[in-house]
Amino acid sequence: MSEPAGVHTLVRRTHEERILRALREFGPLSRGEISDRVGLSRTTTSEITGELIERRAIVAVAPDAADRVGRGRPADRLVLDPGAGQVVGIDFNHGRVQVAVADASQEIIAAGDARYDLDSAWRERAQIAFALLERLTVETGVHYGALQGIGIGFPGPFSPQGSRLALGRDKRDTSAVDGARELREHFAQRFDVPIMLDNNARLAGLAEAIWGGQSASSDLIYLRLSHGIGGGLVQGGVLSTGASGYAGEIGHITVIVDGAECRCGKRGCLETVASVPAVLAACARRGAPVADLAALRASVASGDPIVGAVLRDVGDAVGRVLGGLAVVLDPAEIVIGGPLVQAAPMIVDQARSAIGYELIPIPQAAPVIRAASLGDDDGARGAIAAVLRRSALLQRYPDDGVARDLPSPLQRSTT
Repeated sequence: MSEPAGVHTLVRRTHEERILRALREFGPLSRGEISDRVGLSRTTTSEITGELIERRAIVAVAPDAADRVGRGRPADRLVLDPGAGQVVGIDFNHGRVQVAVADASQEIIAAGDARYDLDSAWRERAQIAFALLERLTVETGVHYGALQGIGIGFPGPFSPQGSRLALGRDKRDTSAVDGARELREHFAQRFDVPIMLDNNARLAGLAEAIWGGQSASSDLIYLRLSHGIGGGLVQGGVLSTGASGYAGEIGHITVIVDGAECRCGKRGCLETVASVPAVLAACARRGAPVADLAALRASVASGDPIVGAVLRDVGDAVGRVLGGLAVVLDPAEIVIGGPLVQAAPMIVDQARSAIGYELIPIPQAAPVIRAASLGDDDGARGAIAAVLRRSALLQRYPDDGVARDLPSPLQRSTT
């Protein structure tokens, strides 16, 4: 009886990864050396390496004359193609898709972004992402013949566990599961690799925890101030998704009782005060209309007193929320990022003061409070990290099948 197609595909992918891992760890190897290293027959090794060469995952290089032993033509050595993208991270943010491509050494070898209309369907957004990936090939030479997985940051309240929000709230949020499923299908049709989706703000927090500070943070609160507000929590060295997968929705904590209606259905959420639309609206109400973030940045630079007052109020609200969370969670770091912080860094300073007021007066319990240090590709970087399971922060991260198909860099020394 023949093997089921799915089993055969998984076995083949496992063999491919064992060969790619050997080349990552040991450098150029002949087919015979690969066979010995990974424990596959010479026939199987030759067949799989041939397919990998066709896909440009690996390339054959002529052996050095000094390596010639005995008579006859020395065996070619195989190496990883330096232009091959192994993992792709994608962040669908507010009107923009950001892409980062990592090679076999898990270094970013290409990155870029493209705009899309906010009213566009997920099929259109996926097509824009595909066009961006092709553009990166033309501009940088990166290719996807060795692609092993794709991580996607999904906007808004979203659970990787597939649970739905309560009915009766924002329909854009209640349809998030359907939108994510559609997006996954578009990518699955285009790329025959495992695909992982999660909330993009949580992935940005993961990236900050791994790369943003002096070292990976075992306890961190991350807040992203954008057109919506999201966040990520690292507790006890683990990225937290919560019981239902919605951990990190800091933007929906109430800061003003009976305040403005939020898209989640509640009133007075932090998002109604500290999101980009809320800040622009507050400036206009007070007599300092600013059209967009660029105008807001210019007003901050010129010292506009009305804009300054609005931003101090925003920083206070952010600080009260984060301070309360800090009392409960005792983080080592609190990181505030997103487009609003990039335009108005003073928000972080104001939030720092408010957080300090909320904290228990124990010097040892004072967290580091800083602005996010990564760029606009933080969500895409976090998606790459989640696919690769490259951090101990992900040891109890929900497994949607990607981890079974990809190696954990943390386990390489044991293989």
